[in-house]
Amino acid sequence: MKKTAFMRWIDGQLEADPGFAQAVEDLLAQMKLEQQIVALREKRGLTQRQLAKLLGTSQPYVAKLESGRVKNLGVKTLVKCARALGASVSITMEPIRGKITPSAPRLRKAG
Repeated sequence: MKKTAFMRWIDGQLEADPGFAQAVEDLLAQMKLEQQIVALREKRGLTQRQLAKLLGTSQPYVAKLESGRVKNLGVKTLVKCARALGASVSITMEPIRGKITPSAPRLRKAG
């Protein structure tokens, strides 16, 4: 696929600003998760209301979950949602470009 002028401009912005590039990567990861939830729900033939009942919550909460408007989504909630959809959750941590960014906090040894 041939890149448009806009796509080349975006690539330049991402290369020039690592913080911006990280923010874009984070947002894309969140969007992917939201899309997976919607796709699984639809594949199972469930409405948002039916999923809400399985989760013990409301339909508006499921709508927020699917649209990325739930802030601080907990792992327990994510696992509960996956189970209700007949799925499992796999969380991995992978190095970004093989290095630790200078802005990442350093952990101190206890004691």
